Amino acid sequence: MKLKFSNIIKTFTLVASAISMISCGGESKKESASTESQSAETKEVWTFPKHIRSLSDPYKETSSAESQSPKPKVKLAFMTNATADFWSYGKAGAEKAASEHDDIEIEFKMGDGTAAKQREICDSLLVRGFKGIAISPPNPKGQQEMLNSWAKKASIITVDSDAPESDRLFYLGTNNVEAGRQAGELLKEALPDGGQVMVFVGVGDQANAVERYQGLKEAVAGTKIEILDLRTDEANIGKARRNAEDTLTKYPNLAGMVGLWAYNAPACLKAVRDKGSIGKVKIVAFDEEIETLKAIDAGEIHGTVVQQPYEFGYQAIKALRSIIIEGKSPQELEIPDTRQKFIATKMIRKGEGAAYLKKCQEWKSGS
Repeated sequence: MKLKFSNIIKTFTLVASAISMISCGGESKKESASTESQSAETKEVWTFPKHIRSLSDPYKETSSAESQSPKPKVKLAFMTNATADFWSYGKAGAEKAASEHDDIEIEFKMGDGTAAKQREICDSLLVRGFKGIAISPPNPKGQQEMLNSWAKKASIITVDSDAPESDRLFYLGTNNVEAGRQAGELLKEALPDGGQVMVFVGVGDQANAVERYQGLKEAVAGTKIEILDLRTDEANIGKARRNAEDTLTKYPNLAGMVGLWAYNAPACLKAVRDKGSIGKVKIVAFDEEIETLKAIDAGEIHGTVVQQPYEFGYQAIKALRSIIIEGKSPQELEIPDTRQKFIATKMIRKGEGAAYLKKCQEWKSGS
């Protein structure tokens, strides 16, 4: 009897010890977990300004259960300053970039040359949940507050026309002062003996217009070429044509015309043809309008400075995706400290128009 009672006591003691060990171990794990949690809460990795970093949070890796459900596509947009065939190449580039990824969708929007239209379109895009916009502002200084407001809600980069004092992440496009100098070189070729020249553009205070005009004047300084003035048309093609016609009437000895936007030179060409002044009035263009390239080979336009709008569209969409989905910074995308990435321009002269037109058509077709 004593032996049996003794065994019961031993068993009870062993069970009590086991319970005590389990209890202590549980408390130890809780304390350890609590300590790790507190430690984790004190750590934060800074990679981007907070309002930009938060944009990419929904697209970071999730648990295996969550990853089984499809993630929403990131909405990106490209907003032009005005409507022109020039931007059809930019659209082709943007669509090409989008086709290379299954986690983004894009919309390509054309402006009408006014800041008001851009506000209407971009405000709507943001309400619809767009996370990134590449934009060519027609009035950078006047739109600074507008751009800053959008930059608090989405990733904003400027393309073709810059707003360096705004909160945009960076600029992607042409070095417009250098492009203006190239136009000046073409003008000096066309007018070796000098003469009066009128310059035309859509919006005079847009950054690309200001800078191209500056570069043009720098290039012809010290020559016999006289720049009369800069005529604007508010991105209205009909008014561009009338400006050219009025200039030919007012200045009968006019020697040259320079169009700083894509549609300006074709508008000048129509006016010069109607006046019967082909060969007498030399024309220098910007961009790769089909009519411009054909007229260059026909000897009706001396030459043009071409940009790479296809690359504008392609690189802008790729950059926005990298920033929003991959959380990359402009520095990681090899954007210079100046926050401006320039895409080279080139001059097209007689005999080169058809070949460049073929290249443009390949861009549009995606080949």
